[in-house]
Parts: sequence; structure tokens; C-alpha cells
Amino acid sequence: MNQIVTIDQSIYDTRDSFVSVLTDRSINFDREAEFALQALYGNDYAMKIAMSNRQSVINAVVNIAAIGISLNPAKKQAYLVPRDGKICLDISYMGLMDLAIDSGSIRWGQAELVYEADTFGLNGVDQQPTHLRNPFATDRGAVIGAYVVVKTVDGDYLTDTMSREEIDGIMNRSQSVKAGKSSPWKTDWGEMAKKTVVKRAYKYWPKTERLDTAIHHLNTDGGEGLAVLSGQSVTQQAALPPPEMTAEQEAERTALYASLQDIATAGLEALGEAWSKLTPQQRKLIGGSGLDALKADAEKATAEVVE
Repeated sequence: MNQIVTIDQSIYDTRDSFVSVLTDRSINFDREAEFALQALYGNDYAMKIAMSNRQSVINAVVNIAAIGISLNPAKKQAYLVPRDGKICLDISYMGLMDLAIDSGSIRWGQAELVYEADTFGLNGVDQQPTHLRNPFATDRGAVIGAYVVVKTVDGDYLTDTMSREEIDGIMNRSQSVKAGKSSPWKTDWGEMAKKTVVKRAYKYWPKTERLDTAIHHLNTDGGEGLAVLSGQSVTQQAALPPPEMTAEQEAERTALYASLQDIATAGLEALGEAWSKLTPQQRKLIGGSGLDALKADAEKATAEVVE
């Protein structure tokens, strides 16, 4: 009982930190603290992890404020989940879409899976796609891809699509899957597929700090960032930190490299822009071989867009 009381106290002790980084004033600390406790009390395994790693609970609650997302179960925006011995803040694809709308990046949007029995077609760069399907069908076949369509503040429609092969390629390169750890890819493939296409498409939407922060969180603390590029030994070597690095530097490099790999999927221009914003120390952490590997991935992504 004392440990459970400590968890309650740990969460409520974050009030000052929560308020100091709050990005959305409509989010109330007491309500979010209550949602967090409900999530932990409702899952014995999560509570066990929380009691053994209280700092992860504190970090997750503060991240709620920094990102501007809610644990309200009715909204289905975000969840507290036990993963790799810690409690993590997980953001759903619906949470990402809500952030994009609330922060003014887009007016409206939705992400959907496409099945073999569906009829799907693109109607031009500024028109909504056509997606005909029977929502009541008991068997629509296998998933063949996913898409996200959004309406910009100027009234235009932007659509991004990903095939099943592309989605599974991202899945197989994620940190959690490659490490053989517990992963939402194993339990909620459909939700992760939608989130993946949203994470790729958002690079072409008007930028907002809240959405960027959420994506960065998912790619680092959330373990959804890309690990190494398959089939390229130079990339695998680059992803391994030099032995002289400290533990803090290793953690920083892993998070930074994963973030850059995700950006590289948008092509050379996006990678170049991100690289230009790094500090000299961050560039040193990545190193020449790491940059070469990132360029190779970006060139491949650029070639796929051209084709």
C-alpha cells in the first residue's frame, strides 16, 4: 500500500513541472493526474512497472503537458503503457491528427486502412481520394495499404499513401521490433500502420511545434524511430556508438540517429534541412559514416518519389 501511495504522490508532485511546460491551457493537471492513476490502477502489470520505475511515470505525465495531449479515455488520443521496464506515453494516430488540427496545421484529416476487397483510387493532388468499401463485410481480405487525407487551412486536400510492403518495411526497421522487445506493432498493427502514414505525411503539412514535439517523442522515448537500414552494413556499423562514448552520449546519439532516419524517408532536401539545424556536437555524434548512411536512405526515398 505504501508503494501505491508513493505512485499517487509522485504523480501529484509533478504539478509544478506540468504547469511550467503546458502548451495547451485547456488541459487540466488534476484531470490528467486522475486519468493517469486510473490507467495504472486498471492494469496490474503497469502498476508493477510504475512502482519499480517511478521516474518514468513522472516523465510520462510531464510529457502530456509538453506535447499538449490528453489521457482522457473518451478522446483516445494517448495512453500510458508499460514498455521495456518503464511507463511510456503512447500517442495514437488520432492523437496526432487532433494535434495537427488543434495547432492549426490542418483543418481536418483522417487515416484509413485499405483492404483487398476495397476500391481505392487517387483523384489528383488537390482532391480527396475515392475509397469504396463495405464497412459491414465480415471479410474484406488482407490489408494492402493505408492512407491519410487532410484538408489544409487554404482548403486544399493532401493525400499520402503507403503500401503494405512500405509499412512492414518501417515496422521491421523500428527500434522495438529489431530489438525483439515488446512493441505496439505486435499488438496493434492496424493502429501503428495508420500512425506510420500520418508520421510520414505530416512532413508536408504546415509545421507546428506541438506536432513536431509529439513525433520526436514517439521516435525517441516511444521507441518508434527507425533503427538501422536493412541490407547496408555501413549503416549498421554507423548505428552502433563508438566504445569511447559515455552512456549519456550513447542515448543522445541513438535518439538523434533514429530521428534523422525518420526524416530521411522524406528525401534529401528534408534531411539536408534537418542536418543544417544540428549543432557541431550533434553532427560529431552522428559522424561521417552515419551521415553517409542517412544520405543513402534519403537518396533512395527521393528516387522512389520520382519514380
